[in-house]
Amino acid sequence: MTARQDLLDTLAQVGKALGHGHRLALLERLAQGEAAVETLADTADLTVGNASAHLQHLRRAGLVTATRAGKQMIYRLTDQRIVTLLGLMGDVAETNLAEMERLVSRLFADDNSDGALEAISRDELLSGLRGGSVTLLDVRPEDEFEAGHLPDAINIPLEQLEAMLEELPKDREIVAYCRGPYCVLSHEAVQRLRALGYQVRRFDEGFPEWKAAGLPVH
Repeated sequence: MTARQDLLDTLAQVGKALGHGHRLALLERLAQGEAAVETLADTADLTVGNASAHLQHLRRAGLVTATRAGKQMIYRLTDQRIVTLLGLMGDVAETNLAEMERLVSRLFADDNSDGALEAISRDELLSGLRGGSVTLLDVRPEDEFEAGHLPDAINIPLEQLEAMLEELPKDREIVAYCRGPYCVLSHEAVQRLRALGYQVRRFDEGFPEWKAAGLPVH
């Protein structure tokens, strides 16, 4: 076996590690911030044992690292460029796989019904923030918000939305965001708030993509 083939086989380890939907879900959660294996298992709807097994695949491929804190193993991404890699995978899949396009359309079916739920792009959001014309709503769980969020965002986890409506203005546009482009939390928040008369759209990316782009975070 040649040195070049060894190199390619080593590179393929990353591809193999990414070749499972549950591992992508774990990476999406770790892109929000470090987390214990129990938290990761709950987020990805896995048993702790299954989550640990998937995390070991990601660890061997150099995508995550872990440290022990008492009895817990705390995992984190090894490199913020992993967020960019996941974004590129999504872009390629949406462009070249008809099934991917169909599934995305089904996931956000209401976005295309009458244009009412059309997502806002990064450039549009930046413009709105600079002009002071939008309020940011982060609908992720509190621990993810505390790990990092867009500047001046209001954190209202989705399950608390109806109980905390007084936190939201009705006289300006609200932009809801969550974990990333395939996260349905912000989509559901937009649907609920529009039904209550709020002017609201969802951000078409999420906190990890915003941070990976080098934009300011708190």
